[in-house]
Amino acid sequence: VQLVESGGGLVQDGGSLRLSCAASGRRFSNDGMGWFRQAPGAEREFVAGIQWNGGTTGYADSVRGRFTISRDNAQNTLYLQMDGLKFEDTAVYYCAAARGALFSRAVRDYNVWGQGTQVTVSS
Repeated sequence: VQLVESGGGLVQDGGSLRLSCAASGRRFSNDGMGWFRQAPGAEREFVAGIQWNGGTTGYADSVRGRFTISRDNAQNTLYLQMDGLKFEDTAVYYCAAARGALFSRAVRDYNVWGQGTQVTVSS
């Protein structure tokens, strides 16, 4: 069972990136999924979450209106479209599968994690 993130990189302030999270080993179509991030010296924090069928999503206040989470269950893939990037968005971004069908804002409620992808926003 594996989650692999891609799409990170270096972007200027105000730019955009699209992160992808490809799942393998089993299907995650019945699971809530989430994106988290961790900056150096900081705790891992919730960014966005989506329930199993994409019907409900949630965002951290700091990214609401700029980031969009989506999923393609047929492709077993999770996405995070990031627009209007700011310097403070710089972090390692992780995707994760929740223990149930809904998403959670708590790290402890996720039991499968990717290895992370670095996003760096230059000011």
